[in-house]
Amino acid sequence: MAIATVSTAQAGRGKSKGTKSVSRSAKAGLQFPVGRVARFLKKGRYAQRVGGGSPVYLSAVLEYLAAEVLELAGNAARDNKKNRITPRHIQLAVRNDEEFTKLLGSVTIANGGVLPNIHHNLLPKKNAKGKGEIGSMSQEF
Repeated sequence: MAIATVSTAQAGRGKSKGTKSVSRSAKAGLQFPVGRVARFLKKGRYAQRVGGGSPVYLSAVLEYLAAEVLELAGNAARDNKKNRITPRHIQLAVRNDEEFTKLLGSVTIANGGVLPNIHHNLLPKKNAKGKGEIGSMSQEF
């Protein structure tokens, strides 16, 4: 007499009761939320349908851009001997990088200030060697 064994695992697709859900961000190895980006893509009505890979790709691109800005801003903060990144450090990082300046050219960063820049015509002129005279020759008649 054979006894039939009952398996707890389901055949085909679906979840068994013992498995824990893994987010799409974790599957892709990202920190940015893939599910939230997918929801924003759908609710934004950018297209009638949104594929499965597009929110993963967009999350990866956003995470890369954020990491680059944070790295450059952290370097700017360290150059100013600060431990905390401020909007000023983000502004210095973005404006000193050619590609970020092109990407964020029309963006205003609140409390970012401006890059230190003095026009070369406003700088004091360097005296040539041998001409140590105080007065100028053009003023003498």
